[in-house]
Amino acid sequence: MSSFQIIVGSMLGGSEYVAEACEETLIAMGHEVTLHFQPEFEQILSENQTWLICTSTHGAGDFPDNIQSFVTDLENSNKDLSSLKFFTIGIGDSSYDTFCYAAKNLNKLLITKGCVEIIPLKTLDMSADIDPEERSQAWLNKNNDLL
Repeated sequence: MSSFQIIVGSMLGGSEYVAEACEETLIAMGHEVTLHFQPEFEQILSENQTWLICTSTHGAGDFPDNIQSFVTDLENSNKDLSSLKFFTIGIGDSSYDTFCYAAKNLNKLLITKGCVEIIPLKTLDMSADIDPEERSQAWLNKNNDLL
């Protein structure tokens, strides 16, 4: 099976719960998974890997503090990421006009760096009455053939 690096951007912990639920599902599918709650770009495997980005948005469309240096290092990197596949889950509140901006912006950045998006961006609206962990697990199961 595949090797997954789950990269978490979180201020209040909601993204961490979603990431852990995704980890559980991917392991049940037989994949190798490493979870990064304090992601450091140079420490995360990228060669022939699949990255799952799970991030919330903070403030006026900003990245959470714990993922800011990762994003800056990614922006400044000249590393060949063409073998890297990825997909993104954004957690946010649609009553804000910056709904899931961090996820959307990181998604765009990865594409500009030559990474291959294997599943379109998934957004989870926390203003709705949903179980984000359950939704993310169902979404992974639905897209199992793409993983």
